[in-house]
Amino acid sequence: MQPHVIRSKVANITALMSSPLRRLRFAGWIEGCTLIALLLVAVPLRHFAGFAAATKIMGPVHGLAFIVYIVTLIDAVSGGGWTRKEAVRAGLAALFPFGAFLNDRVVAVKIIQQEAVNR
Repeated sequence: MQPHVIRSKVANITALMSSPLRRLRFAGWIEGCTLIALLLVAVPLRHFAGFAAATKIMGPVHGLAFIVYIVTLIDAVSGGGWTRKEAVRAGLAALFPFGAFLNDRVVAVKIIQQEAVNR
């Protein structure tokens, strides 16, 4: 890979993780994807195919993603600009399949609002 391509990719990753809200959005996607993989792939493999290793692998992966999501949520909420209702909704969203994806739109709007204020 060319050095300028590597620098460009590093810059993109840096921009993605540049604020608590952006980190929350990224963590929400990861948490949501791991929950869906756990429920729609690993659990059926365990119960219908007898492949218990699927949940033994995917369960801890999702558990780690959930913990990271909660930590990034606390980081984002502690930065201010969140109502109690928004914080509770974001926390509860992690408990339901597709909840993280539904919450993503709200976080995206908060990112846009934050960037408008910072300009």
